Amino acid sequence: MKEENKTSSRKKFMLGAIAIFTSLTALKFWLPKDNKKGTEKKDTVKMLTQDGRLVEIDKALLTSKNKKITDEELKTWVKK
Repeated sequence: MKEENKTSSRKKFMLGAIAIFTSLTALKFWLPKDNKKGTEKKDTVKMLTQDGRLVEIDKALLTSKNKKITDEELKTWVKK
């Protein structure tokens, strides 16, 4: 009698533990996620200014003219 009761008790415990684990896992998917404003990834580009400082600029602010800079323009752009 004690062996059957002991086995039954273990089965109930294991089934209860599995049920709790399954329900917690299911709740993880059904609950809404928190949108944290601090973790938003911004699309920025790091660029070097004329005076040598490194700054980050939003990609939306950049315009692409698809024009390549010439060597002469590059030489006059850099201040020594």
